[in-house]
Amino acid sequence: MRTVLPALLVAAAVTCVASTQAQPEQSAAAVAAALQKKYDTVSDFSADFIQEAESGVLKKKLVERGSLLVKKPGRMKWIYKEPEQKTFVSDGNRMYMHTPADNQVIVSPVPTDDQATTAVLFLTGKGKLTRDFAISFDQGGSADTYALRLQPKLPQRDYDWLQLVVDRSSLQLRSLTAVSPQGTQTFRFSNFKENVGLSDKTFAFTIPRGADVIFAGSSSGR
Repeated sequence: MRTVLPALLVAAAVTCVASTQAQPEQSAAAVAAALQKKYDTVSDFSADFIQEAESGVLKKKLVERGSLLVKKPGRMKWIYKEPEQKTFVSDGNRMYMHTPADNQVIVSPVPTDDQATTAVLFLTGKGKLTRDFAISFDQGGSADTYALRLQPKLPQRDYDWLQLVVDRSSLQLRSLTAVSPQGTQTFRFSNFKENVGLSDKTFAFTIPRGADVIFAGSSSGR
């Protein structure tokens, strides 16, 4: 599940906050367009999350909880609190995954546009829901939610398709699920605060003294 995590984090960061009104008779494409329009007005936000990961082979479910901070373009900080403490940080240039229990930090570059998935491009402001995905209503909606299935128009290495469940009246994201042959990952969000004026310093990461540092991808400058 490790390789799919950054793309999921970015996808989640894209559509977590929305407050434009939507009517029940709107099409799936219209709902997605409203989500995109709202996201374009959000420069940063914070939220709490519950992450559920289920392996397609072992049928085991891992549930984790924490909080996140996001600032466009490209800055994220995911703080996992339960059951294991760990932190995922992107400062716009590099990504860091810190696991205190292992005293380990994995450092990798933020993907370039030609390497990034469609989900990653949203965070940089270059992606568009209705342009990059075929969008339809999906099972899982209710009287007060829409469930949208997002099928990427180009094959993605980290997932086959995404599902967004959003509130019908506010368009606030309730959950995000990514489906791949390896299994599914679902993020459930709460306690949103948007445009809170987050500083770039919030996303600075200092490698702890004595940590085992692993450089992945083309990252340089150890």
